[in-house]
Amino acid sequence: MVKLKKNQGLTRVILLLVGCIMFTASSWAVPAIQAHTLSNGVRVLLMESHGIPMVSASLMMPAGSRYDRDGKGGSASLLADMLVDHTKMMDQVAWSERLDEDAIQLAAGVDKDTMSISLTVLKEMLPQGVDVLQEGLLSPGWRTDRFKQLQEDAISGAKKSEEEPGVRAGEVMATMLFPNHPYGHRSSGSATSLAAISLVDLQTLYAAQCKPEGAVLAVSGDVTMEELVGLFEPALHAWHGKPVIAANEIARPAKVAGKQQQITMPTTQMMVQLFRTGPKRLDHDFFSAFVLNHIMGGGGFASRLMEEVREKRGMVYGVYSYFMPLETNGPFMIGLQTRANQAGEAVEIVEQVMQDLYLHGVTQQELDAAKSNLVGGFAQRMDSNRERVGLIGMIGFYRLPLDYLQTWQQRVNSVTLQEVHSAAERYLEPKSWNRVYVGPMLSAPGVLPH
Repeated sequence: MVKLKKNQGLTRVILLLVGCIMFTASSWAVPAIQAHTLSNGVRVLLMESHGIPMVSASLMMPAGSRYDRDGKGGSASLLADMLVDHTKMMDQVAWSERLDEDAIQLAAGVDKDTMSISLTVLKEMLPQGVDVLQEGLLSPGWRTDRFKQLQEDAISGAKKSEEEPGVRAGEVMATMLFPNHPYGHRSSGSATSLAAISLVDLQTLYAAQCKPEGAVLAVSGDVTMEELVGLFEPALHAWHGKPVIAANEIARPAKVAGKQQQITMPTTQMMVQLFRTGPKRLDHDFFSAFVLNHIMGGGGFASRLMEEVREKRGMVYGVYSYFMPLETNGPFMIGLQTRANQAGEAVEIVEQVMQDLYLHGVTQQELDAAKSNLVGGFAQRMDSNRERVGLIGMIGFYRLPLDYLQTWQQRVNSVTLQEVHSAAERYLEPKSWNRVYVGPMLSAPGVLPH
C-alpha cells in the first residue's frame, strides 16, 4: 500500500482507489484478450478498458511455493517480499519515497504455482510504473539487514498465526494430502521453516525460476498493446532465459483417503475440515465439478450443506466447500465450525449430503438454479482492473484458450445433469475424504468422530 506524506500524491491516490472499484458492468460483452510475445519470451495478455485513466498489471512466473526447497517453506514468499521492498540502487526508504512520489502501487505475492509482481498506476504514470517494475525485478538489492528484518517479521507472523484454528487445520491438510509433494506445505511457511532460510536460498530460487520464458504479463486498463510493447520490450530486453523447472513439470499427488487427525487447542468450538484432491485447472470435468461444488457448499445459503447443517438443524453459523485447481490436482475442501460436543453429528450430516450426491446426483431444479446464480454473478468476477488481471493471468499461466472469459457463461450453461452426477461419483464418495479436527480434546485421546 502507498504511504502518503502529508498531501503528496493525494489526488492521484484517490483516483487510483476509485479506479480499482469502478467498472461498467452494465454490458455483458467481455472485451477480447489480446496477446503478444516479447522477444525474450514473456507472453503479454491485455484486456483494454478505457473508461478510467489507469492501468493494472501482474507479472506471473513459475516461482511459487512449490519451488521451495525441502524444509525451507516460505522461501518464495520471502523472495517476493524482497523484490518489492528495495533494489540494488535504493534502500527501502528511498524506494518507498519513489513509489509515493508517482502514486505507484507495487506488490508481490505467491501461491502454490506462481509468484506475481503486481503494478497499479495512473495511465499518465505508466512509463514510471514500468521502470519501477523493471528495477524491482531485474535489480534486486539483496540487503542482508532487510532480509533479516523481513525474515523476523515473517517468523513472528507465522507464530501468531499458529493461534488460529484455520491455520493449524490448513497445515495438517497440506502435509496429509500432499506427502512428499511440492504442495505439501503452507506457501507462507512455518516459523521453523522460515528460520532455516538463508539469503543464498532466495538468490538461488531467483536465479533458477524468475525467468521470462513461461512468464505471463497480464494487463487491464487504459492502454493499447502497441503502447505496452513499446514500454516493456526495451524495459525487459536484458532479462532472458527459461526456468530450471517449467510450470507443467510436476507429479500428480498420490491418493490419500480415510485419514483423520485432531489438533488440540483451548477453544470451545471445534473446527472441522474434510478434504481430498480435486480437479486440476485443465481437467475436462472442471466445469461440471464447479457447478457441483456450487450446489453442494459453494453457493452460500442456496447450497445443500447450508440447508442441512445450518437451516434445518442450527448446528453451525456457516458451512462451505471449495476446490483449488492448480497445475496438478489441488485440494477439495469442506469446512465448518461447531460446538465440540456436536462435531461428530455435524460431520455425519455432511457425509450424508455427500453420500446422497454421490449416489443420486442433483435435481434439474438445483442445476438450473445453480447455473442462473453463477451466470448472474459473472460480472462481479470482473468488476475491477485488478480482478480482470487476476483472471487474465490465470488464463495465460495455465494455458487456457484466450476466449475463456467470453465462453465461460456458455460452458456453465452447457453442464448437464449426467455430467454433474459423474463429477459427484468421481469426487464425493465419503470414504475418499480425509478429516482434521481442531479444538478441545474429545472424549478420549485418539477417539475421533466418524
